[in-house]
Amino acid sequence: MDRKLTLDEFRLNELRLFPGATGELSNLLRVLSIASKRIHAVVNKKSPEKNDSGERGINASGDTVKKLDQFANEEMINILKGSFSCAGIVSEEEEKFQIFEDSRNCASKYIVVFDPLDGSSNTDNCMPVGTIFAIYRRLSPIGTFCNEQDFLQAGKNIYAAGYIIYGSSTMFVYATKRGVNGFTLDNNIGEFCLTHPSIRCPESGTIYSVNESNRYQYSQSIIDFLEGLQKWNSYSPGSYNFRYVGSMVADLHRILLEGGIFMYPATAGNRSGKLRLLYECNPFSFIFEKAGGVSVNGTQDILDISPTSIHQRCPIYIGSRKMVQMMPRSIGDRYNMT
Repeated sequence: MDRKLTLDEFRLNELRLFPGATGELSNLLRVLSIASKRIHAVVNKKSPEKNDSGERGINASGDTVKKLDQFANEEMINILKGSFSCAGIVSEEEEKFQIFEDSRNCASKYIVVFDPLDGSSNTDNCMPVGTIFAIYRRLSPIGTFCNEQDFLQAGKNIYAAGYIIYGSSTMFVYATKRGVNGFTLDNNIGEFCLTHPSIRCPESGTIYSVNESNRYQYSQSIIDFLEGLQKWNSYSPGSYNFRYVGSMVADLHRILLEGGIFMYPATAGNRSGKLRLLYECNPFSFIFEKAGGVSVNGTQDILDISPTSIHQRCPIYIGSRKMVQMMPRSIGDRYNMT
C-alpha cells in the first residue's frame, strides 16, 4: 500500500518549490492544522459534556454563541497569536478585528480571517460542523500594527483558504493558487494525510442545496429556478437531488467533491444575505475557483467584491460551473444584493 504524505510533508515539499519563501504561510497552515486537531478532539469527545453546548449570548454577527464556539474561537486566536506568523485576525465571534502587538507578530506579512465553528448548533444532533479560514497578505507596512484596511480586501487577494470538516472523519482541505488538496485525519498517528490530491469540482452535478423553508421569501427568479429543477426531476427522476444539512462546510464539502450548486439568497429578513463575506463566502469562493467552480452573489463574482465592513453579509450561489451558469443571467433579487 502506498504511503500517504502527511500535511507537514506536503507543505514542506511545496515550500521547496519557492526557494525565496520565508515559510510564514506554511507555518500558518501548520498551526491551523494543530488548532483543528484540538477542536476535533472536543467536537468528537465521547462523553455527555461534549453535548453540554450551553448558550453564551450573541456574537458580533447576531448568532447564538455556544461553549463550543467559544472554545474553538479561543483556540484559533491563541494558536495564531503564538505562531508569530500572523499580524492580526478577524473572527465571526469577535466584534472588532484583533491586532497582535508582539514585535514578532508585527513583522509578519499575513493576517487571518475565520469562522471558528460553522454550524455549531448541529453538534447537539451529531451532525457535521466545520472551521473556515482565509489568509491574506497585509497592506500595511510590515513592522507596524495591522489595521482595518488589511482585512477589507477583495477575496481575489487571498493567498490561501481552507476549511476543516468535523464529521464521521475529519478533513483539512485548503487551496492556494497552485490548487486544492484534501487531508484526512489519521487518528492512529494523529496526522492529516493526503487523501484527496488536486481536487476538481465536477463541471456539473445533480445536487442542489438551499434552505427550502425560505422559498417564498426568495425572488421570483430563484423560485422559478428551483421549480424548474424539480419539474425536470419529475420527467427524469434522479436528475437533480435536494440535499441540505444547514452547515455551510458540510453542504459545500459534498458539492466540491460531487458537483452541484449551493444557494443562500437574500430574503425579507436578511436583505443583504445572511452569510458573511469575509470569512464564509470569500474562503469558499476562492477554494471553488481554484477547483474549477464558480461563485457569484447574483450580480458579480464574489471574489471581486470589496468589503466595507468586517462582518458584511452577502448572498451566494456557488458550485459546479455549469450549474451556476444555469442560474438566471441576472437574478434580479428584490432585495439589496451588495
